[in-house]
Amino acid sequence: MSATIRRTRLFASALTAVALLAGAACSSGEAAEPDAATAAGYNLTAEQNRITTDEVPDIAAKVPQAIRDRGTLIVTGSAGTAPPLRFYADDDKTIIGSETDIAYLIGDVLGLDIELTAADWAQNFVRIDSGEADTFISNVTVTEERKEKYDFATYRLDSLAVEVKKGSGITFSGPKDIAGLKIGVGSGTNQEALLVEWNEQNVAAGLEPAEILYYQQATDYYLALGSGRIDAYVGPNPSSSFHALQTGETEVAGTFSGAGLDLQGEIAVLTKKDNGLVGAIHEALNHLIENGAYAQVLERWGIQTEALDASEINPPGLPKKQ
Repeated sequence: MSATIRRTRLFASALTAVALLAGAACSSGEAAEPDAATAAGYNLTAEQNRITTDEVPDIAAKVPQAIRDRGTLIVTGSAGTAPPLRFYADDDKTIIGSETDIAYLIGDVLGLDIELTAADWAQNFVRIDSGEADTFISNVTVTEERKEKYDFATYRLDSLAVEVKKGSGITFSGPKDIAGLKIGVGSGTNQEALLVEWNEQNVAAGLEPAEILYYQQATDYYLALGSGRIDAYVGPNPSSSFHALQTGETEVAGTFSGAGLDLQGEIAVLTKKDNGLVGAIHEALNHLIENGAYAQVLERWGIQTEALDASEINPPGLPKKQ
């Protein structure tokens, strides 16, 4: 049995045991009801029977003509396993999770089929730059630096977590608390940028430096955390909270906004700047918020606390480093 299959089956058994979902909320719009398997727990099969909604022709007409003619919206995202956001079903090849559900709902509103692809984090930006993919939907935080090259339509709050081994005694309430720790993080992420900035501030203040180590796959950083090679891992709060709950071996030492201490970060659909696509996606997201399909997806995956009241285009993001 492959490591990926073993990992996925562990997620499946733990998700079912947790059984956070008592069923999705009813919609006041036209969104379809979720399936019975989801109501009993998490549906980790390739047959997701996803929440769906109807096409809105007035919004679909705003999609750039080349994409409308193709009839497909190409969505890229992380190849790493990060339940409940984006991960592999129990067939070890079908990408599922809240991020993919949001992508499919956008496709419904725009009258487009969704083609899901996966790549390492940095390669997703390359795919957008080259035109190989239309959108990057995979827990992408709005930052001021990214806004120089890309457009964003927000759909979720961005909360990050400091995850530590259970009983370690490590707590996090601010940047000074990372001093002297070995901390794992994903390369090229906004959480890396925050850790680097905080580490520099701490060193300038005479505190012991943190050692920042880089990982791309969940299995790698959790092995490092479990074996004591790192003291903490910084990543998306939904994934850290889920992992801590499912294993009982780790805990969340503290949380903070993905845009730093002074601004609430937001997760967004990323598109190439000024290519005409972000407006249609923004309207699609607000339609999904209004008709209830959006809330059903968040509840389906247990991340209701990260809901937005409305989508915005290019809101203030993580500030550029001075």
